[in-house]
Formats: sequence, structure tokens, C-alpha cells
Amino acid sequence: MKQINRATVAAAISSFVLAVPAQAFAEESSNKAEILIPKMAEFIPALIAFLIIWVVLAKFAWPQILSMMDERGKRIQESLDEAETTKKKAIASRKEYDELVTDARRKSADIVLEARKDAEAERARIIEAAHKEAEDIIAKAHANAEDERNAIYAAAAASIADLSVSVASKIVGETLDQDGEQRRLIERYVKEAGSLNA
Repeated sequence: MKQINRATVAAAISSFVLAVPAQAFAEESSNKAEILIPKMAEFIPALIAFLIIWVVLAKFAWPQILSMMDERGKRIQESLDEAETTKKKAIASRKEYDELVTDARRKSADIVLEARKDAEAERARIIEAAHKEAEDIIAKAHANAEDERNAIYAAAAASIADLSVSVASKIVGETLDQDGEQRRLIERYVKEAGSLNA
């Protein structure tokens, strides 16, 4: 019922508003400047029509417009709040990401430093082992050289002794005992001469 009354009132107002300007323009004036000055007969109905339209708009249309504007303002504010929340989350995520990157870089630097320390320790160990092995090889070589020299020296002494006995036998003209006293004397002399030269 209320909707029917509203529709009836709206139709009446519309027909009244449409009728008033038609009457105003139907009457022509001889003076063209009078068209700008409203006549009282036209002014009062136009004022009444304006007031009726204003009341109808204020009663029915304006609250709906205001509620739509409020609703739209709320949606905009919610969107702004959501955008602000998203921005704060993004900033927090960025800080967390930066912290993770910084921590990863620090850990990688620590790993590289630890690897360098381990590599340096391994290098020092390898060098130490190489030095020790080289010293062992040199010591064995010296021992082998000493043994070789002694063997060569003994062989040379025996050869010199044999040669000396053989030369002495030819000089003296008699056969000397190869394993006798003369040979021992010569070997002793060669040893003494070798110890003086060494």
C-alpha cells in the first residue's frame, strides 16, 4: 500500500512539473526581456513543484543515495585497510627475506672460511708428511750410499791388496801368500789411508 501511494505521489508530481513549464512557455510576451523575469502566476507553482520534488527526493531518494555512498565508503575503507595490511605483510616478508639472505650469506662465508681453514690444515699436513717422507728417503739414500761406499771401498781395498801382493810377488821374485800376513798389512794400510782421506 505504501508503494502504491509513493507511485501515485510520484506520478502526480511528475505530471504537475511537466504541466507548469508547458503553460509558462505557452503564453508569449511581446517584450522579449520579460521572459527572464518570473511572473508570480508562474513562480508560485514552480516553487511548490520544487518543494514537492525536494521533499520526495529528501524522503525517498536521498536516504538511499546516502546509504549507497556510506556502503561505498565502507568498501573503499575496507579496501584501503586490506591494502595497508597487505603492505605491512609485504614489508614484514621483505624484512624476513632480507634476514634470511643475510643469514645465508653469513653461513656461506662461515662455510668458506671453515673450508679454507680445513684446506690449509690439510695442506700443512700433506707438506709435513712430504717433508717427513723426503727426510726418510734422504736418510735411506744416505744409508744406502754409505753402505754402497763401504762395499765399494772394501772391494777396492781387496783389489788393491790383491794387486799389491801380485806386484810385490813379481818384484821380489817369490810367491807371496795371498791370504797371509802381507795381504793383511796391505788391507790395513788401505784402511788407514782411506780414513785419512775421508
